[in-house]
Amino acid sequence: MLTPSQIEQYHRDGYVIPDFQMPPEVLESIKTRHAALVQRKPEFRDYCSALLDQDPGFFDYCNNAEILDMVAQLIGQDIALWNSSFFAKPALNGKRTPWHQDGEYWPITPLATCTTWLAVDDSTIENGCLRVLRGSHRDQRLKKHNTVAAGDVTLTQELDRSEYDESKAVDLVLKAGQISLHDVYLLHGSEANTSPNSRRGMTMRFMPTTSLFDRDLAVRKSQALKITDHSTRPVYLMRGVDRHGGNQFVNA
Repeated sequence: MLTPSQIEQYHRDGYVIPDFQMPPEVLESIKTRHAALVQRKPEFRDYCSALLDQDPGFFDYCNNAEILDMVAQLIGQDIALWNSSFFAKPALNGKRTPWHQDGEYWPITPLATCTTWLAVDDSTIENGCLRVLRGSHRDQRLKKHNTVAAGDVTLTQELDRSEYDESKAVDLVLKAGQISLHDVYLLHGSEANTSPNSRRGMTMRFMPTTSLFDRDLAVRKSQALKITDHSTRPVYLMRGVDRHGGNQFVNA
């Protein structure tokens, strides 16, 4: 469980690194399953935006009681898992992730999500760890993003340079098996990996069920931003009940 000071930090800074360690055997299982996915579909070498669409078996890693306990402390006891992604930065030529806010992409109303970011490998400054701007979530506002060409990036929406000061960034250095939790409005990104060490990270996206996973909005966002269409995404009720009443859940 998160301590009171860790909960305070999450709400103040927009992120926290809990006292948590995924067991080594689970990490090995994730690596094996991801390697099999990339072998089947090489286009996911760098980034898979909809992991559960490609392999529902990744759900088991998200259905972790300790992680759900911590998420519940932050967003309430009624929790849905609406997505999981895999950011894989291969050694020597792993792509950068532009500075962005997660909520720019997501069809959730009202916008609310706590992301669990699991370090599958050691995540260091040298191999492109997550970087955040402390407290940048507090105004609960989506800031201006611009479309960037695909190529050396994992995402195609990037914060306008007028919206942030990268010199104030905090590097979230994690050992394999550690996690960070961050708010949907937090400004974050990561550098390219030119090191000899892989940097794989798996995300788990949890929303409070007081929000709606809006499938019509998902279609509109995909068309407007030229991004993945989330409208057919499986959404899982992890704990509690649907407080909104309009969500469509699938059985795990």
